[in-house]
Amino acid sequence: MSLSQPDADTFYELLLDAHQGLTREESELFNARLVLLLADRVGDIAALKACVEAASVKSAGE
Repeated sequence: MSLSQPDADTFYELLLDAHQGLTREESELFNARLVLLLADRVGDIAALKACVEAASVKSAGE
């Protein structure tokens, strides 16, 4: 999977920072809210389906 985000490292840092100080449950709730907000922003069911499928693929090491 290739990333289309030109500044993926900055986004990853934002994501890590957002989880700082959260409990596991709070972190999971944050992730759920973020996924729904991003899905709403994308707004294209075909793109969302492709993302779900890409995220569902396990790497050889898992």
